[in-house]
This record gives sequence, structure tokens and C-alpha cells, in this order.
Amino acid sequence: MDKKYIIGIDNGSQSSKVVIFDTNGNPICEGKEPLKPMDLPKPGIVEHPDDDLWVSITKASKKAMRNFSGNIEDIIGIGLCTIRFCRALLKEDGTLAQPVMSWMDERVSRPYEHLNSSVRYVTTSSGYITHRLTGNFNDTAANYQGMWPIDTDTWEWITDPDEFKKFNIPKEMLFNLQMPGTILGYVTKKASIATGFPEGIPVVATSNDKAVEALGAGLIEEKTALVSLGTYIASMVQGKKNIKNAKNFWTNFACIPYEYLYESNGIRRGMWTISWFKDLLGDEIALKAKALGILPEEYLNNEAQNVPAGSNGLMTVLDWLAPTDKPYKKGLMVGFDARHTRAHIYRSILEGIALTMKNHFDSMCSELEIEVDDLIISGGGSNSDLFMQIFSDAFGIPASRNFVNDSASLGAAICVAVAVGFYKDFKTAVRNMVKIKDTFKPIEKNTQLYKLMNDEVYKHITNYTDEIFKKSYPIFG
Repeated sequence: MDKKYIIGIDNGSQSSKVVIFDTNGNPICEGKEPLKPMDLPKPGIVEHPDDDLWVSITKASKKAMRNFSGNIEDIIGIGLCTIRFCRALLKEDGTLAQPVMSWMDERVSRPYEHLNSSVRYVTTSSGYITHRLTGNFNDTAANYQGMWPIDTDTWEWITDPDEFKKFNIPKEMLFNLQMPGTILGYVTKKASIATGFPEGIPVVATSNDKAVEALGAGLIEEKTALVSLGTYIASMVQGKKNIKNAKNFWTNFACIPYEYLYESNGIRRGMWTISWFKDLLGDEIALKAKALGILPEEYLNNEAQNVPAGSNGLMTVLDWLAPTDKPYKKGLMVGFDARHTRAHIYRSILEGIALTMKNHFDSMCSELEIEVDDLIISGGGSNSDLFMQIFSDAFGIPASRNFVNDSASLGAAICVAVAVGFYKDFKTAVRNMVKIKDTFKPIEKNTQLYKLMNDEVYKHITNYTDEIFKKSYPIFG
């Protein structure tokens, strides 16, 4: 039998990536295209400029297809994963009536307002891209969290007319809902020309981006947790119940139909903070790294390896982007003395991320009344041995990373493998397509230090600094 291939689309917050996998989950080739900077025309408005989501996918897909050396006829489908919490307003023909609203746009957290007479459909980013690829007005049910008239028990549109009206979207303006792992439609000739994808192959429903990433990371067991390192960092565990009104987590749709993903509070601008620090250092680090044939992040990791756990008392609080209900919050670093170098600052940022997520994770697990035995780390940050060890030490449990650590594209491919019947179910597909690369075990003395540091100092810092920032916010914003 000829080897078969699957295309996974990961339309993320910073770039669109198209990866072609074989049916064992091995990446064969890829194409990547950065997204344009967000348009911020006025406070509270955050938009993807022009038609950037679709255009970035077409550019990434053409790169991937140019790099593909296999037989195009052996590609069995496309899995589509896009950014969650976006809102796309479409004309009658399915083209954009106005730019797509980002998840950071205040309008997506409010009921829809019909202010543009050319709008015929209101949908998600995945609904919009599905239409561009297939011509159909279908979408995955699992990307409708937030201000949508969705029944999270049935994964269907709400049937109670009074409840439905609260969202101010007429039923006829909404797309048809389908389950993850089902076929949404087939690539049209027009879409084939735009992307390079083979005409007529199936486009398969996935879920929201965090759930697809969780599936691609292998998160299907209830005793395992995932920390997703991205622009937004979150920890997750899988479950069967639709738990509502939780205090320390929220219940998201999983990528397996009628299962759920419990997602802790997270860190906004999480991995962005590392890029921010790297950029502050300027060309010096970039030039030194280039001379050694390594990336700047690797250079900083090598320096920080020599810094002891706890960074000699330097602690970083990751509030670089304040939540909307607490706009006064600010990021901070405390505990400087003459011992500290840029390597201490860098390690302190990594430790701040790990300890913040540990606290959010513990609150979630306590409310769920569960204990977790091991941790999966996904995202580009998991390439760092130092970061992996810090997570294992801070959580006090083994931390693993996979061969494919940007796992949303793999999760999308897994959905295709199920939809076309290559594997009988999601668990079988995950067992065959997700592979652990290595595991880091906690160093006891570091775990004890982080626990003492966290319990006695770190988790209490903002109880004091928030009062200062409440006073400075009216002055500086």
C-alpha cells in the first residue's frame, strides 16, 4: 500500500503553519508565514488587518506543497485548526465584510451588534477559513466558546428562544455545526489554486486551538496534564463532565466529541515576555549566538544554566498584559542585588512562568479533586532543556516533551486520520501518531527550594505590589 499523508493547518496567534505528516505522525515538510501586526484603530479594537488569516494560510500552504516530495494523490485530507475566540463577519458570498476581530478585541466578549448592513454571516475564524477552502457554511462546534448561543452540553445551538436572543445573532446568520473528526467539505478548485492543496480532498473539523494542541500533545488521560507555552500560556487536564461555574478554571470543549478540557488561569503575553527580554538586549546576543551557530534563545539558556535555582532571590511576576478587570496590574522584577546578571534575569523569567502556572494548576486540581502524575510541555519553549527542568522541579513531577512540540498541526492531522477512517478512534490515532522525545525528572533539592520560595514569598508578592500599582495606574496608565 502506498504511503499516505495528512495536512495539518495551525493558524496561530503569530503565524500560520502548514505541516504535512505521514500517518505515523512524522512531519514530512512544512511551510510557515508570519501574521501581520494587529491593527489597533482605537482602544479596545484589535483586528487582523486586511484578509491576513486567509492570505497567511495560502502563503504557508504553497511553501509546504513546494517542499512536498511525495505523491500528491496520497494526501488523504486536511485538518483545520485556527485561533479561538475570534469573530468573523462575512458577506453573502462568504468574503469578509470587515477585518476579523482578534481574541483580544473587546467586541468578542459582548453580544453581536449588527452595525454593518453588508454582514450576512457571523462566525469564527475556523468557520471563515472552512468556507474559503470548501465553499460550505460549516464549522466545528468545538470552537464556539464565549459569546455564542452554544449549548455546551449538547454541542448544538441553544434551543431556548429567550436564551438564544441574549446573544443577538439571528439563527440564519450562523453556520452549521459539526463535530471534531468529521468532514466539513472538500477543497474547491478556487481554493486549490490559492493554496496549492489538491482539489477535492476532505477538510476536517477539529476544535479550538488549545484543544487541538492538547490532542496533538497526547493529552487524553485524566492523570496527565499539559502546559501549553504560547503567547497565552495555560495548563490543561482532560475530563468527561461539563463543569460549569468553576472558580479556578473554565471548561472548554475538547477535541474528542463530548469530552471536555479543563483549563486553568494562564499568563497573557507569556512566551512573548521572553522575546521582549531578548529584544531588549539588542544585537550583542544575536551576534554572539550567530558566531556560535546557535539561536539567541539557546545562547541565553546556556548562560542561565549556570545560575542556581531561585536566581539568587530575583523573582519575576508576569503581568506584562493586565487582565481587563484589573487594568492596574503590571509586570515586575524584585530582589535585585550586585550578584545579578542578564542570565539571572532570563532564568527568573522562566521560573516566574513555571511558578505562576504551578499556582494556577494547583488551584484547578484542588477544585477538581484530582492528582496528576506527569506533565507534558508543548510549544517552542519546550525546546529548552533548562525550561523543561525548571517545570519538572517547580511542579515536582516528571515533565515530558514530544518529537513534535508545536502540536496543534499534529492534532489537526489526528482528526483527519479519524475522519477518513485510517484509525478507528482518537485514542488509537494518538497512540500511533504522538511520540515522546524525552522526560525530565524533578531534582529534589530544587523542588524543595521552589516550594519554600513559592509558599513563603512568590505567591504573595502581588498582595503588596497591587496596592502600589493601583495608585500609579491613574498617573501612568
